[in-house]
Amino acid sequence: MTIDIDRARRETPAAASVNHLNNAGAGLMPVPVLRAVVGHLEREAEIGGYEAADEAEAALDVGIYRSIARLIGADPDEIAVVENATRAWDMAFYGLPLQAGDRILTAEAEYSSNVIAFFHQAQRRGAVVETIPSDETGAVDLRALARALDRRKRKGRVALVAITHVPTNGGLVNPAAAIGALTRAAGVPYLLDACQSVGQLPVDVAAIGCDMLSAAGRKFLRGPRGTGFLFVRRDFLDRIDPPFLDNHAATWVAPHRYALRPDARRFEGWESSAAGKLGLKAAVDYALDWGIEEIRDRTGLLARRMRDGLGQVRGVRTLDLGQEKCGIVSFAVEGRPAETVQAAMAAARINVTCSTVFGTRWDMERRGLDRIVRASPHYYNTEAEVDALLAEVERLAARAAA
Repeated sequence: MTIDIDRARRETPAAASVNHLNNAGAGLMPVPVLRAVVGHLEREAEIGGYEAADEAEAALDVGIYRSIARLIGADPDEIAVVENATRAWDMAFYGLPLQAGDRILTAEAEYSSNVIAFFHQAQRRGAVVETIPSDETGAVDLRALARALDRRKRKGRVALVAITHVPTNGGLVNPAAAIGALTRAAGVPYLLDACQSVGQLPVDVAAIGCDMLSAAGRKFLRGPRGTGFLFVRRDFLDRIDPPFLDNHAATWVAPHRYALRPDARRFEGWESSAAGKLGLKAAVDYALDWGIEEIRDRTGLLARRMRDGLGQVRGVRTLDLGQEKCGIVSFAVEGRPAETVQAAMAAARINVTCSTVFGTRWDMERRGLDRIVRASPHYYNTEAEVDALLAEVERLAARAAA
């Protein structure tokens, strides 16, 4: 199967008016997703919120969990649907029973929100945050991780390995499954932030071997903003104490006793956007209909075309790390601040964004970077759209050099 570009663009109305190369920020919603969201909101206005949710009960209480489970190779009872990837990640991380001296191992390219949470728990509980060095390609150094996990050489208990699969500031793909093999052998919990890989790359939690995984709906899945999900392996559920509970996550079973839900929905809250959840289900089903391998191949093809083209422009540096790269391309134009490049692209109706040192400080400072331009094509983009970005970059670089 190959991607039918004409169909993909027909079903993405905004593609006719904007060259959207910011899918790592938020993908353009296709028609089925938009209809799911708007249709449910209209139904809420017509008959009431509770009543509309009752009508959609099969999709909200069963269907969305089955769809997400199919997407990542999990079981439906291992899925929680929450309001964003950060909340999903936080529900897992803050529920772990960290103690003084416990070591948290993470990557040099880790995302700021996660790092801030590490430091927060270090201050509260006395945990220790350690970065695993990068290898010569920029990915997590598996040999260094193996040494850190070696029971014979440990300096304190390793309580968690937490890695971002695809960092926010470039096309690097960390070796998630190889990391999982090491953590399983060491008996150490493994939390994977997959918010930028789910929807553009095949993600199979069994093959990866992670105990927990968080993901966003708005990025390469092309779902609505304010949606995300958490996977927790069934036999790991009881090793996490949810940071907070309500009467959806637990039941008041006696005057002075409650009981947790037996599934991953103990990490959800009762009030949520039914329209958003239906939109997320539609986005997952839509991606599965295209085929995740086919999406990966098409997105990767466009990203390689972009990297190769940028590499031919004098005064432009591509900045993506890793032996394996994905559909995110980061670069800098000599003499042009990243914000200037972004603004020039916006004037040409090309959507890109900037990644800053505030998002991945360890990695950016190590490489002497402050701000870079990030472009992220998706399968519905065309070669002509990539070439339009290249032409604009070449014009900016030429002007800067003049």
